[in-house]
Amino acid sequence: MATPQPRVSCGSLLQELQVLWGEIGQNEAERDRMILQLEEDCLNVYKKKVEQTRKQKEDLIEALSFGESDIDKILSALGERESFSRVEKLGGTLMEQLAKVEPVLDDLRRRRDERVEEFMVVQVQIVRLHAEISGTIDHGDPVPPLVDEANLSLRRLAEFKSKLKELQTEKNLKLQKIDVQINCIHEICNMMSLDLKTALYEIHPSFIELGRTTSMSVSDSTLERLAGKVHSLNQEKKQRLRKLQDLGSTLIELWNLMDTPIDEQECFDHVTSLISVSPNTKMPQGCLARELIEKVEVEVKRLNCLKASKMKELVLKKMIELEEIYRSVHMDIDSDYERRILNDLIDSGKADLSDLLTGMDGQITKAREHALSRKEILEKVEKWTLASEEESWLDEYERDQNRYNAGRGAHKNLKRAEKARMLVSKIPSLLENLTAKIKAWEKEKGVPFIYDKIKLLDSLEEYTSRRQQKDEEKRRSRELKKLQEQFAAEQGAMFGTKPSPVRPPSARKPLGQSSNVNIICGTPTSRRVCTPMARKGGLSSVKVKEAGKTAAFIPANYVALPKDSSDNSNQ
Repeated sequence: MATPQPRVSCGSLLQELQVLWGEIGQNEAERDRMILQLEEDCLNVYKKKVEQTRKQKEDLIEALSFGESDIDKILSALGERESFSRVEKLGGTLMEQLAKVEPVLDDLRRRRDERVEEFMVVQVQIVRLHAEISGTIDHGDPVPPLVDEANLSLRRLAEFKSKLKELQTEKNLKLQKIDVQINCIHEICNMMSLDLKTALYEIHPSFIELGRTTSMSVSDSTLERLAGKVHSLNQEKKQRLRKLQDLGSTLIELWNLMDTPIDEQECFDHVTSLISVSPNTKMPQGCLARELIEKVEVEVKRLNCLKASKMKELVLKKMIELEEIYRSVHMDIDSDYERRILNDLIDSGKADLSDLLTGMDGQITKAREHALSRKEILEKVEKWTLASEEESWLDEYERDQNRYNAGRGAHKNLKRAEKARMLVSKIPSLLENLTAKIKAWEKEKGVPFIYDKIKLLDSLEEYTSRRQQKDEEKRRSRELKKLQEQFAAEQGAMFGTKPSPVRPPSARKPLGQSSNVNIICGTPTSRRVCTPMARKGGLSSVKVKEAGKTAAFIPANYVALPKDSSDNSNQ
């Protein structure tokens, strides 16, 4: 182990230098000059060292001051109001003070960097969301934002986060709108068999990107294009639906006209089922496809060609239906003339057969309404006709002198006569009611009520007049018979005989075997033929002749006297 060298001092070196100078023989002046030079050199070394040390001190003070200043700035930027004591209060040397400041400064700088990173993340998202919402992102990624390191407070960070949340909310709302509208487009495309990707690509390419390297566009312009696409698709859907509904209605009309079999109609059930569907209703996939519409158009064209060949037959069927309606309510039309006009019109080719059928449908509808308005009156006419027929039968029955004979069917005629008398008794009220109904109907319609080419009201008035004449004749006949019986009684009293009253000659045939009677049922044959509207001849001439023959038995100068007057004259 080497022996440590003894420490050499400046004094020992000076002594050694003096010995060496003595041995050399250096003069005193030179010695003094050299010593002075050495002192100067030592002084310079000390000065330099002092200067270096002073500079070191200044650097330490500056570093300490910078550290404290940096701490103040960082604390101010972070929004923390803490402060550190000055150097005098920290205690210790400058090196010790700096040693205390440096770890604090490092910690603050780390916190500042972390805060800057937080600001950067939030601000980058804000800038990107702004670019997405405004649509500028389509032109490239936005420029990264610069963080203001002078204001890194938590309050400022909270403001940025709040702004970011607002933008995220706005974007989410737009994404929800986009999702709803894309679903609507998807549904409409399914109905009309359109390509969804093509429709979405026309709005914005980001809607169909599978990798999603970029986010879906949520700009206002994209939303406007999306809404415009939905509107245009909806309009096209409505047009196609309206067209299919018209075609479906035409199909049903043609099927009904030509009695198309059900199995043929079932092939187009998916079309006819859309006739009453609202445009906002969810419909099956492909129900509005262009190919389907073209297929239905072809079918309608085919049926129209068939319709032209069958239209004449259909028109004639409508004519028969119209005639049946008029005939059922006793309204008269010139069927032969009408058919001749229709045939000439169809054969000429100038008439639109569809319009002709539509016109006939209108006539049928009016005829049905007209028939319905006549229904109540016709029911009363039927009752009146039945009562009148029973009245005719009753008159004939009462003229039959053998009606009380115990012949075959006599009890049935008696029962019928009882019912006939009850029915005949209702004729006046029935006529009054029927006349009032007819007058009200004619006032409402402004035309006379025609029944089988007869003005029903005139027929009723004529019938009423004839019935009154008939009642008057019956009354006179009864009075004449009474006079005859009185005359016969007086003749018997005068001559002592009582001749039987004179009776008009009559055939003694049973009621059921009269020439005017239906032999099978004992009913006059005029029951179904001689209705009140057909009996226009007034009172029968047979009744007048019978009354005249009876009157011939009474003397011209005969005066009927009461029985008490004849007894007084005898006295």
